[in-house]
Amino acid sequence: MRRWIGRAVAIVVLVAASVALYSLADPEKLDLDDSVRRATPGQFVRLTDGYTHYEIAGPPTSHLVVLVAGFSVPYYIWDPTFKVLTDGGFRVLRYDYYGRGFSDRPEVPYTQPFYVQQLAELLDSLQITDSIDLVGLSLGGGVITGFADAFPARVRSLIYVDPSFRTPGSLPPFAGTPFLWNLIAALVAERGWADEQLGDFLHPERFPDWPDRYRVQMQYRGFRRARLSELVANANVD
Repeated sequence: MRRWIGRAVAIVVLVAASVALYSLADPEKLDLDDSVRRATPGQFVRLTDGYTHYEIAGPPTSHLVVLVAGFSVPYYIWDPTFKVLTDGGFRVLRYDYYGRGFSDRPEVPYTQPFYVQQLAELLDSLQITDSIDLVGLSLGGGVITGFADAFPARVRSLIYVDPSFRTPGSLPPFAGTPFLWNLIAALVAERGWADEQLGDFLHPERFPDWPDRYRVQMQYRGFRRARLSELVANANVD
């Protein structure tokens, strides 16, 4: 009997310690709410699955170029491109996917049709009816292809930058047990996500602030959950 009591106490202590450690390590301590949106540069629009953060600039009468980002970096990845295009007289739109940046993190499967719907609703909300030029970076290559397939009349051209497309694959460890994956990611894996971004650059020393910029989105609840949903959706693609 004492042996079982001892084991039970040990389990309780272990669980309590894990929860305490998780609470300390978890960067997701804030909610994306109206106060955050009021203090954030750019604009917001409420769509079916929540708020989308976007920026549009350039002459209103010019042809529209839409910049569609990659897997996890918010729309700031387009900073130089956005400036060059607007300075050149183009009308330019960029936005954060759901689950990234300052867009909401809905609890839904992050499938390609989900991203296509977000883009279509964003364009509708801005009353954009003319055909557009779509630029897709990495994961964005798959998104703009899906959009063009669903809405061919709305697309004038597709421009791909190092595109990637969804292919069936294996799930990340513990993905089938979201609670466990969430715990391990917060305690171990997530700590390196921001610094890993520098591996995408030929000259990472030119972007010393990149990890800190990436960490901003990580403090809002739902980022990690959305990332897991994206990985699961990608692995299970037909």
